[in-house]
Amino acid sequence: MSRTITVGLDGSPESRAAAEWAAREAKLRALPVKLVQVWEPVTGLVAQAPLLGAETQQYWAEQVPRETAEGLRLRHPGVEVITEHPTGAPADALVRAARDAELLVLGSRGLGSIGGFMVGSVALSVVAHAKRPVVLVRAGEHAVDEHENDPAGVPSAVTPFRPVLLGLDAGAPDAALVEFAFDAAARRSAPLRVVHGWNLPSSYAYAMAPDAQVISMLAQSQADAVHEALGPWRQKYPDVEVVVQSRLGSPSLFLIDASREASLVVVGRRVRRSLTGAHIGSVAHAVLHHASAPVAVVAHD
Repeated sequence: MSRTITVGLDGSPESRAAAEWAAREAKLRALPVKLVQVWEPVTGLVAQAPLLGAETQQYWAEQVPRETAEGLRLRHPGVEVITEHPTGAPADALVRAARDAELLVLGSRGLGSIGGFMVGSVALSVVAHAKRPVVLVRAGEHAVDEHENDPAGVPSAVTPFRPVLLGLDAGAPDAALVEFAFDAAARRSAPLRVVHGWNLPSSYAYAMAPDAQVISMLAQSQADAVHEALGPWRQKYPDVEVVVQSRLGSPSLFLIDASREASLVVVGRRVRRSLTGAHIGSVAHAVLHHASAPVAVVAHD
């Protein structure tokens, strides 16, 4: 059975934007879209409230996915759309749904160019626990946002895609993360822009600032490490144009700034647990909240 592009649907504008993005991605990958509407059962007096009656439950559990599926089929002919209605805690159900998915797509409320995303607790929990890639799409995201403007400066969905943006740790490049980014760029016939931020060695913390020559040598060493990490993938994807930017400073700030001109931002999440539970990582966390483009978080060892 082939994997699907799975979407967490709740009827909100952000989840509908996620469903539209998923349908476009499904066409690029020749895969079906699965709309997952999770119903969390309520008990006691809450279940007797008028707004949570049987008719309302049936609407949210059945009619919203059905209407969304019908709309996707009309707007994206040729894309197979299926629905699923699991019950349980939303985060847990979505993590289970992601296991058999090519990737999981969730919506995130947009707060504008300054505020970025409002990532809810369910989405953060899913990102922290899902083993498959998770893509967050902000409310109001449209196909034209992922493409270059036409020669007259008018937004268009038929012009070339904007670059795919990859945040890379050259010291520990992961194959799954790099593969996902190169594959996404290849499917879009888009350039891959690799952003690498680095800091001075800890030995400089209590010493005088290094001179320009030392910084230049360190910068060249970091850039060489990035190019070496990308070498095998350049050979595997020879048609993907790769642009590397290795700079001294915060990688999250560089990625957030560059996301304004990207069709997709790809960041990694190292799979690790502590006594306080799963973690997303500081860079991925910052990018999820403030990037202007959809963000794909790829879990890796």
